[in-house]
Amino acid sequence: MSERFTDTLKASVERDWSLAVRHRFIQELCQGTVPATVMTRYLVQDHRFIDGFLMLVGAAMASSDSFQVRIRFGRSAGFIAGDENTYFLRSFEFLGVAECERTAAPDHPSTAAFDALMREAAGTRSYAAILSVLCVAEWLYLDWASHAPRPLPSAFVHAEWITLHDNPDFREFVAFLRIELDRVGPLAPETSHDFFSRAVTLEKNFFDEAYNIPS
Repeated sequence: MSERFTDTLKASVERDWSLAVRHRFIQELCQGTVPATVMTRYLVQDHRFIDGFLMLVGAAMASSDSFQVRIRFGRSAGFIAGDENTYFLRSFEFLGVAECERTAAPDHPSTAAFDALMREAAGTRSYAAILSVLCVAEWLYLDWASHAPRPLPSAFVHAEWITLHDNPDFREFVAFLRIELDRVGPLAPETSHDFFSRAVTLEKNFFDEAYNIPS
């Protein structure tokens, strides 16, 4: 049996993928020991992806070739705009981060670059390019979250960020993304690899910058 296209993509960027899923931030998150300043910095930046991510999901719906596929993307958009966005707002309240503080903080370099990558992928109208970025954004998070030790940390700001990325519906969505990219990616291998590899590098950099860029 030949290797899945998505496994080939992941193997091609294994170094950065491993650095991301085993990152210090992930280890401290799973232990519940992320410093509040780091968690705040990370969440403020991550919350900014919601707009671009919803746009990217919308582009996936527009460029896909199946009603059922569009329905599945629509469910994902609803989750991001609902449960995930609500988690951010509750976390900001818990961490004492006012809206004016959130909006005043400049984008980290990787935040700006990943947002630009999502918009670039959406602008291509290429389903393979769009899926490649979506697949990294979701599959990489499932990878680290599914390996989080139990019991989870006591603070919801840590535990819920893990469970948002390791639950039956999220696992099914990642499986769906991989199936779709396995289906269309081989028709555009260079495009898929380009967007996939850039997304993985930026995910790793995003974790780095939670520590090395001051508030």
